[in-house]
Amino acid sequence: MDRRAFLGGIGGVGLLAATGAPAQGTRRVFVLENYYLKNGSQMSRLHEYVSKTALPALNRVSPGPRIILEALVASHMPQVAVLTGFASAEALWSARARLVGDEALRKGLEAWERDAEQPYEHFSTSLLEATDYCPEIPAALEPRPAPRIFEIRTYHSPTWRQLRALHERFAGPEIKIFHRVGVHPILYSSTAIGAQMPNLTYVIPFDDLAAREKAWAAFGADPEWKKVRAESIEKHGQISSTIQMSLYRAAAYSPIR
Repeated sequence: MDRRAFLGGIGGVGLLAATGAPAQGTRRVFVLENYYLKNGSQMSRLHEYVSKTALPALNRVSPGPRIILEALVASHMPQVAVLTGFASAEALWSARARLVGDEALRKGLEAWERDAEQPYEHFSTSLLEATDYCPEIPAALEPRPAPRIFEIRTYHSPTWRQLRALHERFAGPEIKIFHRVGVHPILYSSTAIGAQMPNLTYVIPFDDLAAREKAWAAFGADPEWKKVRAESIEKHGQISSTIQMSLYRAAAYSPIR
């Protein structure tokens, strides 16, 4: 079989993760890739490949938003996360087909993998489906004096029924409380294909770590949030069984930073 058919990761936008994804018309989908590295040259080589080869290739096939993140606090360090958005599952597969035939991308990927040191230890890919209440994400933002901090949170629910209840709580009172205290997520999603399903994954930018701490402290102390949470547990039980949190800083070349 043609090796290019198996281009995965940044070289193929992690699109193998889209296999079997449910078609949802024009509902947006996002590919989240996490590259687990070791200390040494892997980080700098990955950034060089992404900035000079992978992003230009993506720009040739898709206008969707993308964020490149370097981990500050995560379960594996060092680590790079790449979030790429598509208008629909159909747009995702169309981009994959065009990337498989992109000669510049193929040569760049081969050069990256030919280096004496392997390009990464391993990577994981998840396909995220945007919720109905997810805001629009622009393809790029105005340049900022310093990259923002991005927090990725994944809430795992015991059942699909409880995940639906979690989404209802977010779409109802929780987002309003978020915005009042300074938490402004740019992505709300459910994992369509990935680990530890069912879950809700969302992404929040902060100007810096101090702004993050201030916002979450205000949220935790908010009287309305305490009331909403108590009512939710009484009605549906504990709809979020575990929470995973990671902190990243946007790469200097990230279209969204």
